[in-house]
Amino acid sequence: MTWTVSLVECVPNVSEGRRLAVISSMADAMARIPDARVLDVSSDPSHNRSVFTLAGEPAPLEHAVLALVERAVADIDLRTQRGEHPRVGAVDVVPFVPLGTTPMSACVDLAKHVGKAISARFGIPVYLYEHASADPHRSHLEDIRRGGLAALTERMKQPAWAPDFGPRTPHPTAGVTVVGARRPLIAFNVNLASDRLDVAKQIARTVRQSGGGLPCVKALGLRLRDRGIVQVSMNLTDYERTSLPRAFDAVRDEATRLGVSVRESEIVGLVPAAALSGVTPADVGLSDFDANQILERRLERTAGS
Repeated sequence: MTWTVSLVECVPNVSEGRRLAVISSMADAMARIPDARVLDVSSDPSHNRSVFTLAGEPAPLEHAVLALVERAVADIDLRTQRGEHPRVGAVDVVPFVPLGTTPMSACVDLAKHVGKAISARFGIPVYLYEHASADPHRSHLEDIRRGGLAALTERMKQPAWAPDFGPRTPHPTAGVTVVGARRPLIAFNVNLASDRLDVAKQIARTVRQSGGGLPCVKALGLRLRDRGIVQVSMNLTDYERTSLPRAFDAVRDEATRLGVSVRESEIVGLVPAAALSGVTPADVGLSDFDANQILERRLERTAGS
């Protein structure tokens, strides 16, 4: 397909995955912005998290993100929100991803502009991450989010942890938002036929890059309470270095070593077509994969809408 030079993908993660009316309200607020294309909405009640995928040029995406934050501030209260997925904000993370020939620098500029606008309009502290960050010691999302909002609140008292924009204390109900620019990422979860959280955490430690495992893999072991099983939740930050089959095989092999079998896997949100080249769903344990989860297909379907 033909890409426009300034086409950008935006993948906001929001700390609400259970209240369908609230999720629909946020999606509708973004969809009402002209030229902001809402490609996908994926919600998980155990994680209590929703992942929205949008595409468009920078200006419509900025307006869409601000519309999302407005609804989230009105409807989400982190003081009572509970979920398995780590988070520091109602709108937890807002990454911008260059598509086609769009340069990363355009997404860096957009992240800085949107981050400043969020803090100015809503009084939410904003941290920049990945390519948008100027501070290597806090450029990775997991470093900012380590220990959750309570731990970040304490770090914010240190000069080295002052937010890039906004106040030095979290918003009372919306917490902190992290905004950045990054390469395409695949959110890939492998569910185990077990309720042993210790096993899921051990597998995650083994396969993730920080534990000496696969390059460009971040992983957590999480409990899916509503299903009575556990999950190895991964982000593949460079699928050319660690492919979906390689990540799946690593989890399956370690699970087998620990006496546990894999139940199935899932891709959260959309995935670039190139990541699935030569891969069948069965190769990576996908039992319910929809071809409409391919990013390029969604873009084609929404072109001109």
